[in-house]
Amino acid sequence: MVQRSSNAEVMSMDLSPKMPAKAYGGEGGAYYDWSPADLPMLGAASIGAAKLHLNAGGLSLPSYSDCAKVAYVLQGAGACGLVLPEAAKEKVIPIKTGDTLALPFGAVTWWHNAQGSDAELVVLFLGDTSKGHVNGKFTNFQLTGANGIFTGFSTEFVARAWDLDQDSAAKIVSTQPGSGIVKIAAGHKMPEPRAEDRKGMVLNCLEAPLDVDIPGGGRVVVLNTANLPLVKEVGLGADLVRIDGHSMCSPGFSCDSAYQVTYIVRGSGRVQVVGIDGTRVLETRVEGGCLFIVPRFFVVSKIADDTGLEWFSIITTPNPIFSHLAGKTSVWKAISPAVLETAFNTTPEMEKMFRSKRLDSEIFFAPN
Repeated sequence: MVQRSSNAEVMSMDLSPKMPAKAYGGEGGAYYDWSPADLPMLGAASIGAAKLHLNAGGLSLPSYSDCAKVAYVLQGAGACGLVLPEAAKEKVIPIKTGDTLALPFGAVTWWHNAQGSDAELVVLFLGDTSKGHVNGKFTNFQLTGANGIFTGFSTEFVARAWDLDQDSAAKIVSTQPGSGIVKIAAGHKMPEPRAEDRKGMVLNCLEAPLDVDIPGGGRVVVLNTANLPLVKEVGLGADLVRIDGHSMCSPGFSCDSAYQVTYIVRGSGRVQVVGIDGTRVLETRVEGGCLFIVPRFFVVSKIADDTGLEWFSIITTPNPIFSHLAGKTSVWKAISPAVLETAFNTTPEMEKMFRSKRLDSEIFFAPN
């Protein structure tokens, strides 16, 4: 059972956004991850975060993880091979920018960027590490390669498991010198992705119906059990948010004890987070490529620079619920005027002026 951090510990943590560090890689690409040593909230929230970059012809070898994950394609196009637990056949899923996949426990995956691709394939992984080996970090188990599972077994065990003679068993286990990520040999033909394998497995956040669309303000697509059923098995919700230049995202908080894990896809802007006793625990600038985490019930707000701001978040519940403190859906609009007057220690006239604002704005506020 994972122990929650105390209020004092969370309030004293460094919440500033961080970039990932390279874990391994080679000619085919590289794998980067965020460490709870650099971003302590990963451990507090029991969340892992990593990115896969594949060059043209790059292949991330078949592996499984100790965590359930959500994968989001940040850039490029390619294929994801997916074998779900107890499945008799793999799915070879064509993937492209904006695709989201839910990867439950026990899923074996490989990722491939086509040999002739003119763009890097970049995939973000966010997931729940509460049942993993290292709290706040993914542990991946490679099936093949220099550090593959079967390199640890004796030749006798491998031969018995695969019904091979011992010389063949030794050869097949040791022939691949690469580790984790390799480059496909010229002329080697990979399986063709099948469009039908996307059904029920992928939601493209750039093409899905918008859950929120504020002209001049911003747009949201929410990933939940309704539009991607596997989210229930993963236990995480997600959303893609895009706000326009100088727009503001209303101050709000997750009201179901969930953490918000946010990766900035592109653009830049300012972020403020307020925690216990009205203490501002974070005031910073964010830009594409960085990751930060908002503690449970803390209130966060963002304002985009002139380029706008786009972020992909997971929320540690499959169907998240948020409460906002500004806009027409603000909790203030529902509270009685007499209570507000006393709560703010203000006049009826000031309360009326306060209540009259943002009557037609929801969670995004376009610049005046």
